[in-house]
Amino acid sequence: MTTNTKNYIAWSLRIVIAFLFILSAAAKLSKSELFDSPYFAISTFEVKQLYPMGFSENFAPYFSRILIGIELALGFLLLQKHFLRRFVIPVTTLLLLVFVGHLTYVTFISGGNIGNCGCFGELLPMTPIEAIIKNVVAIGLLAWLYMLLPKNEKDGNFWILTTVLFATILGIFMLAPIQPKAVELPAAITDTETPADSTALPETTGTVDLPETIEKATDTVKKPDAPKVQMEPAPHKSGYKSYFADIDKGKKLLCFLVPGCDHCRDAAKEITELRRKDKNFPAVRIIFMNEEADLIPEFFKYAGAEYPYKIIDVIPFWNVLGSGKDTPGIKYLWNGNEYKYYWGITDNKFNPEDLEKLINKPFSELPKK
Repeated sequence: MTTNTKNYIAWSLRIVIAFLFILSAAAKLSKSELFDSPYFAISTFEVKQLYPMGFSENFAPYFSRILIGIELALGFLLLQKHFLRRFVIPVTTLLLLVFVGHLTYVTFISGGNIGNCGCFGELLPMTPIEAIIKNVVAIGLLAWLYMLLPKNEKDGNFWILTTVLFATILGIFMLAPIQPKAVELPAAITDTETPADSTALPETTGTVDLPETIEKATDTVKKPDAPKVQMEPAPHKSGYKSYFADIDKGKKLLCFLVPGCDHCRDAAKEITELRRKDKNFPAVRIIFMNEEADLIPEFFKYAGAEYPYKIIDVIPFWNVLGSGKDTPGIKYLWNGNEYKYYWGITDNKFNPEDLEKLINKPFSELPKK
């Protein structure tokens, strides 16, 4: 193989691998269907990928930004000549081996090839197996590149490496600065379409007397106690009372939505249509992610009605939505008891027909809690 051919192949490999690393870093910060800013994208990466690994809420924001900065730095450093064979390629290979080990462990623990590995954030979802294959191929390309490069590497400037590394990490912190824990915004509105929906449902005793037995024609015979049938579930603390004081009283539909999310808007519109058909439809309450909150008026206009809502920051939002869950999240509660939880846009997605049947079922036909 001639020197020119080796150089051509080596540069091709460097460009391909560098592109993968730069794309991986950029994808974790990129705008997608749900996220309008790098902060929200990277916070979601922390909640969905780092929290399940055991990272604390305080440490995850620093680790995520440093990791993305390292990925970006390695992508750039693969395109320069300083300590390429002696340092950059070995470090890049080591990082990929760590990723492979982690993904293998996750696949083994989860018992299957499920979920998004987070390699390319929410921009390009990949299963753990797909990510492992991608990383193994990249390691193979790095090994090939290592063999193609001259063994007697010229002395380089190590400051080039450190400058690029610190510059990319600092850039990530500047692009997506760590924000203090947000105080919940007390944004709540009354439902303008159906006034009854803005108040708690009337409380009931939860029991009803059956027809009394005919008394015997004597005052000396004591009337037996009438048997009672439970008509609604016993009160239960749902854990959402800090958001809505009346959430555990009567039937409620608690929705976890993002103002700029098309799927969330469609779900809200379907809920409004159901509510117009059924005067006994549960009261609707919404918890919005604090992402594009200025779009909330437009959101309600599309939905066809306004509902009481609260706005919370991205990390608390994902936490209250639930581990492994995605928006839109629709939860049916009755006296604080959860009877259905729709979430995401796949197998567990919101089903208006199913909800309509469910809310009209008597308590006796619902699953026992």
